[in-house]
Amino acid sequence: MSDTRESIADQLGATPAPEAPAPEAPAAEASVAPQPPVEAAPLREQQLDKYGRAYATGRRKDAVARVWLKPGSGKIIVNGREQEVYFARPTLRLVINQPFGVAEREGQYDVEATVVGGGLSGQAGAVKHGIAQALTRYEPALRTIVKQAGFLTRDPRAVERKKYGRAKARRSFQFSER
Repeated sequence: MSDTRESIADQLGATPAPEAPAPEAPAAEASVAPQPPVEAAPLREQQLDKYGRAYATGRRKDAVARVWLKPGSGKIIVNGREQEVYFARPTLRLVINQPFGVAEREGQYDVEATVVGGGLSGQAGAVKHGIAQALTRYEPALRTIVKQAGFLTRDPRAVERKKYGRAKARRSFQFSER
């Protein structure tokens, strides 16, 4: 078992006196040679269409959202309607704006989205996923922030199918003794 803890000398910045190299030292030094400082993952290219917009697809449950993102005043249009009209519940509007909040880009981008399938909650999740994807395509430097928040990962949870001989997916029919 190897010990990975730092010694007190390492923590204080003192270096011990160099020891005589063992016969296997040249091979060990080659594998432990000092490497240049490691940068974060290389930035991806900005992906824009001919109108200067970033496009992405978001998915959640049965909903699929096509999202276009461009610089603007923070206006979000979903299926031709303002977000306040389409997503009347404030919680759904909060869900949609989460990627902008994490990236500190509130009010800087206009979003146009078309959503099909599922219910309002699934559609809001799909738009959030699409906005996060489009944001990273417009500003690749934001990818790590948005990814750490978990917005780039598609939520795989979906409704479990109904089984035969059961009332729902797992619920049994009511038991009758007689």
